[in-house]
Amino acid sequence: MLNENTSKDMYLTFRLNNEEYGFDISHVTEIVGIQPITLIPESANYIKGIINLRGKIIPVIDLRLKFNRTEKAYDERTCIIVLAYGGTDVGFIVDNVSEVVTLKEDQVIPLPSYGSELRNNYVKNIGKAANGIKLLLDCSRILGKNELEMIEGLLTNKSDDKN
Repeated sequence: MLNENTSKDMYLTFRLNNEEYGFDISHVTEIVGIQPITLIPESANYIKGIINLRGKIIPVIDLRLKFNRTEKAYDERTCIIVLAYGGTDVGFIVDNVSEVVTLKEDQVIPLPSYGSELRNNYVKNIGKAANGIKLLLDCSRILGKNELEMIEGLLTNKSDDKN
């Protein structure tokens, strides 16, 4: 992970459909290519399952499904971005990783407010980069408290199965 002072204006950008998104890089622990995912029965449709990443069990969420987009077959460009959520690492499947961009303060603007009915829970700000607009996600809101508890419960049950 990067030093907080170094990373405060840096975002890992990626694509879903034809849209560019960004995660604050200080939350990103690593990026891996798509790999075999063990399905977990009776979990939400966007929870694709778990992967074994160097001996650590990581739950994997398909961001397309989480954001109510159409599902797409994974290909050689599909990646899993692993984010730190307190003591739990969670992987997010994206179409492809684009780049790390540095955005100055004047390039980051708040999401316009269109009233409470159109409020977006996931997008925190809009980044105006040289190569286009990036929707900067609020890492702390992509998964709600109940979802994190459900994921942690799945992980606990999976580790109990090993004993």
